[in-house]
Amino acid sequence: MDARVRKVGHPMPELAGFMAKLRAAFGDEAIDDAVRRGKAGEPTFYANENGRAVGTASPANDNVWRVAADIRNRQYCPGCDGGCVGQGVGCKEWLQRQAGKESL
Repeated sequence: MDARVRKVGHPMPELAGFMAKLRAAFGDEAIDDAVRRGKAGEPTFYANENGRAVGTASPANDNVWRVAADIRNRQYCPGCDGGCVGQGVGCKEWLQRQAGKESL
C-alpha cells in the first residue's frame, strides 16, 4: 500500500503526504489496519481529495454544536471566561469593561 502512496502524480497528493507522516509516527501495520477497516465499511478511515473518496465517513450527527465564526481561531487571554465572544471586542477590552462594572 505504501508503494502507491509514494508514486509521483498521486491522485490525492495531500493525503499521500499526510499518510506518510502517520506511517512514520504509528507504523505501517496500524495505518494499514485503519485503512483496510475503513474500506470494509467501518468509520475508521475516510479521506476526500480532488473529487476522490476512500474509506467510510462517520455517520452524520444532527445533535452537534456548530462553531460560529466568532469562536473559530479564537485565542482566549488569561483570566477570560469567553464572555467576550460575540461582543465585537477582544479579551483585553472585555476584561477591562468587566472590571469597570465590578468597581461600581
